[in-house]
Amino acid sequence: MAFADDWGRYASVYAKQSPGGPSDVVSTPNFDSLAANGVLFNHAYVSAPSCTPCRSSLLSGQHFWRCGRGSILQGAIWDFSNEAYPLILEKSGYRIGHTYKVWSPGRPADAPHGGKRTSFNQHGRKFNGFSQRAMAAEDREAAKQQLLDEVRLNFQSFLHPDSQDTPAPQDAPAPQDDPAQQANAETPDDPQPQEEVVDQGDQPFCYWFGPTNCHRKWIEGSAQTLWEINPDDLKGKLPPYLPDVETVRQDFADYLGEVQAFDAAVGVIVEELKRIGEFENTILVISGDHGIPGVSRGKCNLYDLGTHVPLAIHWPAGIEHPGRVVDDFVSLPDLAPTFLDAAGVAIPNAMTAKSLLGLLTSDQQGRVEPGRDAVFTGRERHVGIARAGKLPYPQRAIRTHQHLLIVNFEPARWPMGDGPEFNGEFPDFITLREKTVSAFGDLDASPTKAWIVTHREESPEFYDYAVGRRPMFELYDLAQDPHCMNNLALDSRHAPVRDQLYQRLITEMKDTGDPRTKKDVAFESSPFTD
Repeated sequence: MAFADDWGRYASVYAKQSPGGPSDVVSTPNFDSLAANGVLFNHAYVSAPSCTPCRSSLLSGQHFWRCGRGSILQGAIWDFSNEAYPLILEKSGYRIGHTYKVWSPGRPADAPHGGKRTSFNQHGRKFNGFSQRAMAAEDREAAKQQLLDEVRLNFQSFLHPDSQDTPAPQDAPAPQDDPAQQANAETPDDPQPQEEVVDQGDQPFCYWFGPTNCHRKWIEGSAQTLWEINPDDLKGKLPPYLPDVETVRQDFADYLGEVQAFDAAVGVIVEELKRIGEFENTILVISGDHGIPGVSRGKCNLYDLGTHVPLAIHWPAGIEHPGRVVDDFVSLPDLAPTFLDAAGVAIPNAMTAKSLLGLLTSDQQGRVEPGRDAVFTGRERHVGIARAGKLPYPQRAIRTHQHLLIVNFEPARWPMGDGPEFNGEFPDFITLREKTVSAFGDLDASPTKAWIVTHREESPEFYDYAVGRRPMFELYDLAQDPHCMNNLALDSRHAPVRDQLYQRLITEMKDTGDPRTKKDVAFESSPFTD
């Protein structure tokens, strides 16, 4: 499982499916190749556009709202009441391991994948700060290679654990000023020398590669310097709710540079699987946990920029008809039962997600399984101190091929957190760029956020798209309005569609025990607001 923090649906192969957007200027040859020789999914979505809830749902095969304290970000706890697919596989004879981030912030860190016991970071965690490390070096190409070597050595230490005599890694993140960054900090592990390869026999393995470099903060100008991505090539390719100005184009380009770094690391994983002769027999999944951070309607939002993610699955031994593009809706929690299904392991009854094995073994493309005609998404609390009382911003949504219906259960609250109460004394540009909780704490600090807030008087529409209050119901016709600019929820002509989608959403919530359907909503009180 190659899972990138904060990687939305940007890959060069998607430029062929949806030309005219940011994917036009990014190059992801490894993802593209795996998709071309496997299955590419056009409509993959997260359960929640927030790191911990997304990962809780993926690992447990359930809607995020069924994950207890794992349903929120800060304050999350994994109490093992839900079974996670890696631990199930381990009980079934698989050897499990992970590098960088699996499940955090939360306690115990990475618990659904074995925690520190199964961590393989002996050779460092510097890749998590890719552009910071590479841009600080005199020889930047050599620095890039050293970071990719770290990926290789960490993976090798998992593949051949008996060859390593280094001490157990320490995964605790270094303290940071910004709570939104704490889960992604790296520890200063020094690289260790490569040891002789030791054959581990035929024991099957389950490995998670989870770098956090696509999470902020990255270095301004790194995209062009390290990856030859010209910010000006994004002119006219940004969604209309983002200002098409130099600052935002530069910010988005640098993000795409980190995407290319992740893709290069995927290439290293592929090389190692080929080296040990297991490339053909390994299910390799590549995806991300939600959309771009620090940008209007991205991370922490139920619009496509926040919930729509890349997904390619490569498995030569199991996919008899590769090169297919699937348009069915899939949710990342579907991966948990898929892995168990492929391994011949019983799927727990608690898993509400559906195995993708039928899509992988099919000879069809486009829309394959009629029942996969929608996905359900939502969010509760992200950054704990984003709003007074440490309250969440509760949302649920249903996304079909034509429509998106979002329900904002507390429309009086600010969707990105408190901020307008500054009475005009907003933080300055640098503070907004560097410190997430300075205002609107559910929107990561970024140059884009800083530009939008400091230009709120000249460009109020962009400010409203980013942080403004939202009505209880939002309905968009995606066939006519792909960027969700025209809310149809109060248009009587669209009332039948709105009501039908709402009923389907509420039914799914009730059928799966969503606390939002209860009289006393657990998410609104302790321990979820502690």
